[in-house]
Amino acid sequence: MKKSFFFLLLILPLISFAQQKPYLTLEDAERISAAAEAKAKAEGWNVVIAILDDGGHLISLKRMDGVQIGSIDVAQAKAKSAVYFKRPTKVFEEAMKSEGGSRISTLPHAVGVEGGLPIFKDGIIVGSIGISGVTSAQDGIIAEAGVKGY
Repeated sequence: MKKSFFFLLLILPLISFAQQKPYLTLEDAERISAAAEAKAKAEGWNVVIAILDDGGHLISLKRMDGVQIGSIDVAQAKAKSAVYFKRPTKVFEEAMKSEGGSRISTLPHAVGVEGGLPIFKDGIIVGSIGISGVTSAQDGIIAEAGVKGY
């Protein structure tokens, strides 16, 4: 009986690892980035494309030719905001336009500029995309194209 109990204690952690939540792979991130880049190129827009995992850590970063270096940090900040708050950064941009909206700027990691989108799989957040380099509306269009490529 003791041996069976001991064996069960040893194998229990292995059983619990069998069920994993979905996550973004490098291949997923590259596919999302490629879809975003294709949209940007089709429109003649050069941007930075940042893909983060569900913890806000960088998986992929692409800087197209001619993009200002400031867009590197901005794209990552948009992506981080989207994954931390599980909503598009456009939500914060719209909120900042309303009365009292300046309070949004006091939230840590909240970016009030369109171009960041969370990425979900089976209703679970798996990461995010952030785009910077053109207007915020154009950044949003490119981010949407990237998410659709997932």
